[in-house]
Amino acid sequence: MQDLDLLILGAGWTSTFLIPLLKSQNLTFAATTRDGRKVAGVETIKWSFDPDEKKDSTTTTKEKSQFAALPSAKHILITFPLTGPGQSSQLVHGYSKAQGKGNHDVRFIQLGSTGIWQIPQSSLWVDRKSPYDTTNKRAVAEDELLTLGGCVLNLAGLHGGERDARKWVDRVAKTKEDVRNKKSVHLIHGVDVARAVVAVMGNWISSQSQRYMLTDGLVYDWWTLFAGWAEGDREDEDPSREPSEQAKWVYELMTEERVQALPRSMQTLGRCYDSRDFWSTFSLAPLKARI
Repeated sequence: MQDLDLLILGAGWTSTFLIPLLKSQNLTFAATTRDGRKVAGVETIKWSFDPDEKKDSTTTTKEKSQFAALPSAKHILITFPLTGPGQSSQLVHGYSKAQGKGNHDVRFIQLGSTGIWQIPQSSLWVDRKSPYDTTNKRAVAEDELLTLGGCVLNLAGLHGGERDARKWVDRVAKTKEDVRNKKSVHLIHGVDVARAVVAVMGNWISSQSQRYMLTDGLVYDWWTLFAGWAEGDREDEDPSREPSEQAKWVYELMTEERVQALPRSMQTLGRCYDSRDFWSTFSLAPLKARI
């Protein structure tokens, strides 16, 4: 049988955007979930990665037992986090051997997080080549995948569909002090994550052994978001309604800290992500920039 264009390992929220895009471009694919449920109207393969499966260099029986149920594909998208040393190698070698292929015959794409760059920075602007936390367990696994020829897409905060960012407010800022300490935040819509994956598949020369930072190109000010979402996630026309506590705190803090208008300056916000490299490399622009 002919190889699929893409095998999605761990079809969750991202796949609700990716699967429709793959269909629209007539790309062949399959996907796995832990329980074999339908995702975006598509049946999935019941499968989960077992990082504790013991490997024996003299036989591939155990490795094949884990990957035998998976179809052969040109590209593998890993949506769940791999952590620490060994897991990336186990997945790459195990899958390739099970399919009777060399390690570089299959192209692996890992979805990661921009959280690896959350370290004290000497520069205001942070891009994909900036220093990151090399001891972070996810970064360790990502670095291992890069040495094996894979590609890593480090994603900013995910929103879209079921992920309504307005619902985050009460969770991230319970007190006025929480609001005071909130500065920059970076986001990416699920539609643009899907477009990024397909772009990587279509331009592997620019993807192999590369890590890209993926944001929508904007640096958001938490205070601006709190103020803009004063009505919460359910807007109505009730004339007696009151703005959220977080919005009230923002305006109190603007007076206390002499902020004349929002958004605050980049220098005030601190860490700012520059993701231009991805969009220029793949000749794309975000479809869903600005929340």
